[in-house]
Amino acid sequence: MNYCSFCGSHKDKVRKLIVGDDTAICSDCITLCNQLIEEKTPMTHSIDVDAYSVKEHLDRHVIGQDAAKEVLSVAIANHYKRITYPPKHVEIQKGNVLLIGATGSGKTLLARAVAKYLNVPFVVADATSLTESGYVGEDVESMISMLLALADNDVSLAERGIVFIDEIDKIARKSESASVTRDVSGEGVQQALLKLIEGTTCRVSPVGVRKSAQSETIEVNTKNILFIAGGAFVGLDKYINSRAGRGSIGFNSELRVESGSIDLIGVTPDDLTKFGMIPELTGRFTTTITLSELSLDQLISILTDVRNSFVEQYKYLFEIDGIRLEFTDEALMKIAQNCVDLKIGARGLHTEIEKVLMPHMFHARKYKEKKISKVTITLDLVDNPKSLI
Repeated sequence: MNYCSFCGSHKDKVRKLIVGDDTAICSDCITLCNQLIEEKTPMTHSIDVDAYSVKEHLDRHVIGQDAAKEVLSVAIANHYKRITYPPKHVEIQKGNVLLIGATGSGKTLLARAVAKYLNVPFVVADATSLTESGYVGEDVESMISMLLALADNDVSLAERGIVFIDEIDKIARKSESASVTRDVSGEGVQQALLKLIEGTTCRVSPVGVRKSAQSETIEVNTKNILFIAGGAFVGLDKYINSRAGRGSIGFNSELRVESGSIDLIGVTPDDLTKFGMIPELTGRFTTTITLSELSLDQLISILTDVRNSFVEQYKYLFEIDGIRLEFTDEALMKIAQNCVDLKIGARGLHTEIEKVLMPHMFHARKYKEKKISKVTITLDLVDNPKSLI
């Protein structure tokens, strides 16, 4: 055969023609097929998952937080069962999720890992940038607009997506009583989120188009969009202590535990209300998950064991310059311990390891000139970052 069976090109017009018994394929078609296979799998409209499979996926991407991963997996499975198999004789309420945990405990990572597994549009919105509609800043509907953009304006796909609202504790109202003045970035935003999270039809403009009376808008129903909110809720423990009678008054009283250092697993909706969340919004999040602070061993595992770990990333960067990078066990433990002491969790690991390696990365060229082909990070180099020359 002298022609490609797929595109019809003559063998003289292509680089290579591979011939079989009854068909032939050219090198150009082979390249195209490879590209099609390697392309990102399109997002799916029909989602059929079980809690155990979700938990298995989270275990591969998130260190620790086993109890939180189990609860989240069940919430995710139930949510998409509700969408994929809509009941005829009973109405199942949407179960949005609230994640409470210290900075760097893995709240955003959990939500992102779930969205990746489900292959649905996923948006991270910072609650501190949201304002009531009509004020300077992003209104709450901007999150839906971003979700629609990620779904390539496919409304049905966007309506099965996930919105993660980060730093939701930062929009707590200033006091437990109703505010006399407008609180456009606090209680006002909470009020604006109510209908959106519960489920409503909103008209949003495509990303890049300013919303106006003349602009084109698209209707998106949020009743099947899963909202996951996360926050550190620093100081929430004092309300739990007060409710549990853990006072610190009197000679025989126990000292109050330092804020943020105890397990918040016993948090109640009333505690969140006293913190500054309006009861109506708290009620929209039917599943509340508390994340514990990561231990020293877990932080070390994040540094070295997970896929695309920080150690693996920096070893590759040093290899480009012909330098072998190694860490002693004491050095890794010290880096992790610094994050524990500073209470910055896994999020601070990148900052700490960057600080230690900065002098070596800066002098990489001089290392090559002086034939230094190996850098071993010791405890001393963690405590006193400096170059080898």
